[in-house]
Amino acid sequence: MRIAYSVETVRAAERELMARLPQGALMQRAAAGLAAACADLLGRVYGSRVALLVGSGDNGGDALYAGARLARRGAGVTAVLLNPDRAHQGGLAALRAAGGRVAAVGGGAATGGGAAADRELTGGGSEAKGDADAAVTRADLVIDGIVGIGGKGGLRPDAERLVRAVRGIVVAVDLPSGVDADTGEVRGSAVHADATITFGAYKPGLLIDPARTHAGALRLVDIGLDAHLPADPDVEALQHKDVAALLPRPSAESDKYRRGVVGVVAGSARYPGAAVLAVSGALRGGAGAVRYVGPAADTVLARFPETLVHSGPPAKAGRVQSWVVGPGLGDGAAAKHSLDDVLASDVPVLIDADGLHLLPTGSDLRKREAATVLTPHAGEAAALLGVSREEVEAGRLAAVRALSERYGATVLLKGSTTLIAAEHQPVRVNPTGVGWLATAGSGDVLSGLIGSLLATGLPARDAASVGAYLHGLAARRTTAPHGAPIAAYDVSTALTDTWRDVLA
Repeated sequence: MRIAYSVETVRAAERELMARLPQGALMQRAAAGLAAACADLLGRVYGSRVALLVGSGDNGGDALYAGARLARRGAGVTAVLLNPDRAHQGGLAALRAAGGRVAAVGGGAATGGGAAADRELTGGGSEAKGDADAAVTRADLVIDGIVGIGGKGGLRPDAERLVRAVRGIVVAVDLPSGVDADTGEVRGSAVHADATITFGAYKPGLLIDPARTHAGALRLVDIGLDAHLPADPDVEALQHKDVAALLPRPSAESDKYRRGVVGVVAGSARYPGAAVLAVSGALRGGAGAVRYVGPAADTVLARFPETLVHSGPPAKAGRVQSWVVGPGLGDGAAAKHSLDDVLASDVPVLIDADGLHLLPTGSDLRKREAATVLTPHAGEAAALLGVSREEVEAGRLAAVRALSERYGATVLLKGSTTLIAAEHQPVRVNPTGVGWLATAGSGDVLSGLIGSLLATGLPARDAASVGAYLHGLAARRTTAPHGAPIAAYDVSTALTDTWRDVLA
């Protein structure tokens, strides 16, 4: 499992560790890991050209010390100082001693002030003349050490101009400059890295869009922080092993009822396909049976004859271990009655699509005897919170936490990064989604899948996390190897093989 901690938590852990180590040892550990990663990306270090974009503080120091290590291996390294007066002096001395060159952008910090003319730094010893723009443009690899994990807001003009000039591989130090480490927000221009080398622990912004798309491939360098970090992270992301451990497995004594029955209240005369898609996901989510309630029974049976059907209301349809309500349900009185009927039950309930539109704003779902899962996209989340869609999309982590706290439910916020929040627990980030999942009906399949996992007995947060993970992997399988359009039903049919792959 990938786990991520806030900037405040990471800094506190770093202070504890630094108190036990010789001065500068922690930075040397980070620089060694950064230099090794850059060497791997270059393939051949000797004779390569490396540019360092160096801001003030420790982030720039990491870049300078890593540059010194690469210079000692035969790389031509030029440090471009965006704030010469505040550059890390120890790192700068190490680079010069290793034969590195220095150029500077004068007149202000990388994150402040107007444009300034390049000025060359010259001196004795191993220092040589350099030109900032030329060094960046010609570099095979550029190390982004502009802003550290405490940076807020976008790049300032000098830094933005140099970043635009980059033609080679971009490696970010700890996180891409210009992104918010805690939230994943990007408020202005930011570095787009090919790889990000982060130290000690992942930061939430590296896992959450829009910042995630700026990070590229992630590599975590162990600098000894683990013993100083708390047990509960701020954000976590499941991986294959974690999902495999959560997948339900029937025993020799299992029958269809012991495995769980999921009830699906979906579809309408206008949208019968939503019922079919929700049932398709439910049939492949581990439950022993699917009980469909609604007006699309004939359409559902024509595609899936194994489905148990009932005309309704849900309370009279028979015993279930979970309910899925909302996809294609419509907004009439019958739909509202079905939602109320399901919410009055004593089993877990997943609410999606039209069910979310029918849910009274600010409903306290803590009053229910069992868990409730809400699965909005950004527009539905905005309506539930009473804010704009743009606000949700810009601050997805804050939005999913606010929804969970306001409604007392487990919330799965769909999108380019799907997030799952439950009160008093770390937010989970789903790492498997692909852009081709943005297609009509894919959310209906996901709802059925998660509802089925709920029926097997998985807790709400685990069911939502596992469902999102499998759903994304199934889409990847369907669109592989080169990427191609997919339909929602393609995703549901790929779930069985995806489940098998995770277990293997």
